[in-house]
Amino acid sequence: MLSENIKTLRKAKGLSQEELAVKLNVVRQTISKWEQGLSVPDSELLIALSEALETPVGTLLGEAVTEPEADDLKAIAQKLEVINLQLSKRQQSRRRTAHYLFVAVGIMIILAAAVLICLNSPYLGWNYSDPETAVLGTAFHSFEWVFVRVAPLILIGAIVGAVMTRRKGG
Repeated sequence: MLSENIKTLRKAKGLSQEELAVKLNVVRQTISKWEQGLSVPDSELLIALSEALETPVGTLLGEAVTEPEADDLKAIAQKLEVINLQLSKRQQSRRRTAHYLFVAVGIMIILAAAVLICLNSPYLGWNYSDPETAVLGTAFHSFEWVFVRVAPLILIGAIVGAVMTRRKGG
């Protein structure tokens, strides 16, 4: 039973006898003898073998290990396909959300610039001897000053983001 389990688990892991031998630091013929039931590994090699095959020692020594059947593999493949489809839909949704966010930011920057142009800096004609007017005028001027310098960069970033997140192929 040990011999059959070693062979079945080795094949299930996609390992050749040579590859398993290298992992265990033995010669290929040793693996072949174990699989033919001509010899058995000692306790240290049995533990190393269980680690290399990623299976408990009890499984190696216990009941027969069966290879996955074609139906099992088909079911796993179908589950993976569903998971991949879900991940793809989630990625498309995130891309679409980011795209609309970039477009919205670009539109807001353009609208804010239009409002500032239409207002034509009204604070320049205000009477700054009144402290409240002076504070409000200074705040408005500061906003306008920062906006004029930062808005073009944000607008360029929004355009680049919108282009990079646009829907492809349609």
